[in-house]
Order: sequence, then C-alpha cells, then structure tokens
Amino acid sequence: MSDTAPRPTLEAVAARAGVSRATASRVVNGGDGVTEPLVERVRKAVDELGYVPNQAARSLVTRRHDAVAVVIAEPETRVFADPFFALQLRGISKELTAHDNQLVLLLVEGRDDHARVGRYLAGGHVDGALVFSLHLDDPLPGLIQHAGVPTVFGGRPGWSDGKGGPLYVDCDNRDGARKAVTHLVGLGRSRIAHITGPLDQTSAADRLDGFRDVRTDADPRLIVESDFTPAGGESAMRELLDRRPDLDAVFAANDLTAAGAMRVLRERGRRVPEDVAVIGFDDVGPVAEQTDPPLTTVRQDIEDMGRLMARLLLRRLDHRDGDDTAGSLRAVGATGTVEISEGAPSGVVLPTTLVRRASA
Repeated sequence: MSDTAPRPTLEAVAARAGVSRATASRVVNGGDGVTEPLVERVRKAVDELGYVPNQAARSLVTRRHDAVAVVIAEPETRVFADPFFALQLRGISKELTAHDNQLVLLLVEGRDDHARVGRYLAGGHVDGALVFSLHLDDPLPGLIQHAGVPTVFGGRPGWSDGKGGPLYVDCDNRDGARKAVTHLVGLGRSRIAHITGPLDQTSAADRLDGFRDVRTDADPRLIVESDFTPAGGESAMRELLDRRPDLDAVFAANDLTAAGAMRVLRERGRRVPEDVAVIGFDDVGPVAEQTDPPLTTVRQDIEDMGRLMARLLLRRLDHRDGDDTAGSLRAVGATGTVEISEGAPSGVVLPTTLVRRASA
C-alpha cells in the first residue's frame, strides 16, 4: 500500500503566497477587501499547490452553497419518458455548470412528496430553485414561499398576472396555437379538432384559448382534454373520430400527443395529411422528425428556456448578495432574441414559430 499525500491546507497556501491565513481565506472563499496583487499571489499559490477549498468554510463567507434545486412537479415515469423535460434540464444544466453550480433534481411522485420537497428547500441546502410543470392546485408554490427560497418558475404560474408576481419563463402558448390553427384554416380545413393538454396547467389552457381565438364557433365535440402523453393522444383521437368521423384536421397540444393521434388515424385508415392534417406543439426533434409523415409543429426553444431560467435565478442571487454588475440579459434562441432588462415584468415570454413538415 502506498501512502496518500496529505491534502494542501489553507495555511500552506498562505505561506506560499506570503500572506496571512485570513487574507488567503478571503481570496479563496470569495470575500472582499483584498488588493489585486495579493489576490494574484494567492491564486498562484492555489494553482501550484492544487488546493481545493472547503465548501463548508466557503459557504460561511459567501452565504452561497453553489447548488440549485430543480423541482419538477411530475412523477419520474413522466419526466424520463418525455423528451421535453430532457431538453429543459439540459439547458438548465449547461447554464449552472458554466457558473460552477450544482443541479439537485427533485421529483414529485405524489402528494406525500410535497412536504419532503418543502423541508429540503427550507433546510438551507440550496441557494435557489427552478420549478416547472406546476398544476393549478399544487401546494408547492406555498411551500416554496414559506421556505423563503429565491425561485424562477418554468411556465406561467396560474396565480400570476406577469406584472409583479413570481418570476417565470414561458413561451407564447396562445399565439403559437393561433399560428397552428390559422395554418390549418389556410389549407382549407374546416372541421378542425383540438386535443388539449391537462387544463389544470396554464400552457394547455393558453393553447386552448389560442385555438378558440381562431375557431370562435368550434363544435364542442371537436375538443377533447388529454394529458400530454402518446397514450392520451391515442385515446383522445379515438374519441374524436367516434364523435366526428368527418373531421379533417387536428391540432394537438404537444408532439407526443400528436404522435399518438397519428397512430390511431393510421389504424382507422385515415391518411395524413390527405384526409386529416395534423399539427403538434414543442418541436421536440426525436418525436417531430420521426413521425410518419414528419410532424408540422409549433417550435418553442425548450433548451434555451431552461438556460434562461437558470440565468435569471443566478442574477437574482447575485443581486441578493449585493452584486450590482448584472445588467440586462439577452435570450437568444431559434425563435428569436429577447432583451430582458432590470425592472422588466416578472413574466418573460418568448416567441414561437411554426415549423412546416409533411403532416400539414
């Protein structure tokens, strides 16, 4: 057995740099009040010795844990089966990693998990939280407020008017739906059905509103509530065909729902798009590009929305800690560029685009 070399200490760093231990500690742990020449000497000593700061000691100085909780209000069976969540997590992870922060993933399997998540957030383990896929009756917002944890929400919270409430990032769901249905009308389709998402989520409710903006006189039999899953899309499509076998178009609230609907149309002998045109929402590549035929859909930049959520939270944490260097932010993605300045409304809503493929 070989002896393990002792880890370099803060005292060793101070001795190598020729400064006091207190000065070395302030530099290593992000404190203020040290001149630039001394900072450079301490950093050089850290590099030469391979010193790794003690996180607990650093937190005492900076009041930061460099960790962010990502709370998804869905069970793991849904999260790991839906590529939407993978894209959003990828965006969040990229941004947190770029700022040397850790991602702590918390999932909500059922009602019993809400208290667990609330206790964790209140326990001082993380600096802030990113929360998405909320439902209207979800107790998480109240638990988060009680915990006092800085938070950015993914999706428009149902209790917010976007003018002074919680900070959130969303796409323009209503306008995206209008674009989809307007396109179907332009193709000459007149019996257009809508498969919604769960209407206790604002994204699904907004997309239904966008559908109704264009189809003001829509037959109620052409609207079926679903759950953003392929199985839900299949079930809803069967119900629609039983109700209105003469329908000639479907706007599905997400790509997975559209994929399920297309499977049932094929089973029933309906050709897409000749007999029934189909449009989805999200533009999740692994789904939209691999349906048969490839899916026309409304694109929201999911990964960029995740990055923006993390960016906004980190900026909020910097301002809380007295860092006034963070100015406006620019959200740049495939759907366009949005400038976000200090004092902007709490809701950041990004544009959507219609991506035309063969299904409509």
